[in-house]
Amino acid sequence: MCLVIPLGVFARYVLGFGAQWPEPIAILMMVLFTFFGAAAAYRAGAHIAVQMLTDRMPAVLRRACAGFVHLAMLAVSVFVLVYGFKLVQGTMGQTLSELPWLPVGITYLALPLGSLVTLLFVLEHVVFGSQHARPVCTFDHEPGVAEEAI
Repeated sequence: MCLVIPLGVFARYVLGFGAQWPEPIAILMMVLFTFFGAAAAYRAGAHIAVQMLTDRMPAVLRRACAGFVHLAMLAVSVFVLVYGFKLVQGTMGQTLSELPWLPVGITYLALPLGSLVTLLFVLEHVVFGSQHARPVCTFDHEPGVAEEAI
């Protein structure tokens, strides 16, 4: 994406012609990054969570809330996986006007594939526990966490 946008700007303002493909390719890449990034953020424990209420609960209720969150994530992931594949199959015969060689179904593949990865990470969390303390998933800006994880 870092190459596609500047190439489009260069073609438009320096070469004097506007290419049709950079904008839709950049949008498709952003959608792809969003769904796979959401899965990676879930695994790293970096997803948005409001913990003001759960931090004040007893440990038993906190575990119950965490279990509910994992069940909800499983349900949402399965829903997006199933209906995402139906969407991909249903739009495979259509094409984008800017990219006539690319079926629309291919552009929607980020939905079911990203949710499949999320589903696998949720199952990993349920079976093997949280993975957010692993060195691969640790944020560099967290002082002391990287040293403890190693």
